[in-house]
Amino acid sequence: MMHDIKINIENISSKEKIVREEYLKIFNKDGFPSKKLEEWKFTDFKKIINNNFKEIKTFNQSHEIKSIEKIEDLEHNFIFLINGFLKSYDFKFEDEKNIAIKELESVADQNIKTTNPLINLNNALFSGGYSLEISKNYKLKKPLIVYNYFLGDLKNKITNSKNLIVLNDNSNLDLIEVNTDFSKNNFIYNNYTNIKIKKNSSFNNYSLQGSDSNGYFYKFVKVTQDNNSNYKDYIFTSGLKFNKIEENIDINGEHANCNIQSALFLDNNSHQEIKTELKHLKPNSNSYQKIKNVLNKNSKGVYQGKIYVKDIAQKTDAYQLSKALLLQDSSEFNAKPELEIYADDVKCSHGSTSGSINEDSIYYLMTRGISKKDATDLLTRAFFLEIAESISNTEIKKFIEKNLDRQIYGH
Repeated sequence: MMHDIKINIENISSKEKIVREEYLKIFNKDGFPSKKLEEWKFTDFKKIINNNFKEIKTFNQSHEIKSIEKIEDLEHNFIFLINGFLKSYDFKFEDEKNIAIKELESVADQNIKTTNPLINLNNALFSGGYSLEISKNYKLKKPLIVYNYFLGDLKNKITNSKNLIVLNDNSNLDLIEVNTDFSKNNFIYNNYTNIKIKKNSSFNNYSLQGSDSNGYFYKFVKVTQDNNSNYKDYIFTSGLKFNKIEENIDINGEHANCNIQSALFLDNNSHQEIKTELKHLKPNSNSYQKIKNVLNKNSKGVYQGKIYVKDIAQKTDAYQLSKALLLQDSSEFNAKPELEIYADDVKCSHGSTSGSINEDSIYYLMTRGISKKDATDLLTRAFFLEIAESISNTEIKKFIEKNLDRQIYGH
């Protein structure tokens, strides 16, 4: 089944429409990505869409809501999105003159040439999203929580949004994105996020699910790092029926550090993929990746990770590891680690392990009066705890651990 999609966006210029129509023409030529593309070899998105959507309509309107149910046990600033659209924000803990935030509106002045079908679709149809810029020499005092609510009649709809986050020299930001689905419909959320981390700046990003969802989520994250910059990304998006996160990171500065970690508990026919491409383009940079999955009945996890080291990027130190625990025979985990190295003075390693949970450990706990389910839950929590323990901010760590417990124990 071929889903032809048309542009239906109001209030755009003629120049903007021409650019968007060109991207849409490219997308409609082949449609949604399938296993024919190497990047999608483990996830036949075209087949998934055809099996779950009889039609697809664009969704370019936000939805009104009277109040936000804010997180109470963590002091924070917030941005509030509905279906990807910027609705409100509050930086009451900060010096607001150092924070610039607005809606992201145009694609006409951007040059985003790509063979990625979903980026082309996003360029054609995007409406919604935000631009956030932190001033030079400003470090936010409190974390920023981005509440992304999904509301209204989203059945058989696709919503596309873009975000731009810029940290100027010597600035810091902790950002927690929480997706919460109140619609309970089958819809597609397609997001492109561009992150620019300038010299001596640090960005810590956390992705969480506030509820289970029948949505099909795709997020492409483009990151550029300058000298002495730090990027940490923690992915805890359990609860989504389908989710694919792609991260394309240019480590384009000396003494820059990139750290990507995830802990996903997949259950009930859920399918999640993390795909990373880290490019070490300057000497003396470091990267660290640890991807952990626990997979229950009929769930599928995928990790594709590539480390590229340019010839001038001597003294690169890059580490990559994926680990999976399969709780049922019906669960599946696929991994594809890659190294492409053109420098000779580097330290790079990668690996992947997967297997069933240790039956001796289960038996040991059961002899102490613990049920098999509780023993499995305890071992799952221990498996994930290493990821949470690496979070340096104590308040955020406690918040993340509470979220992990909700994933594992269901409360």
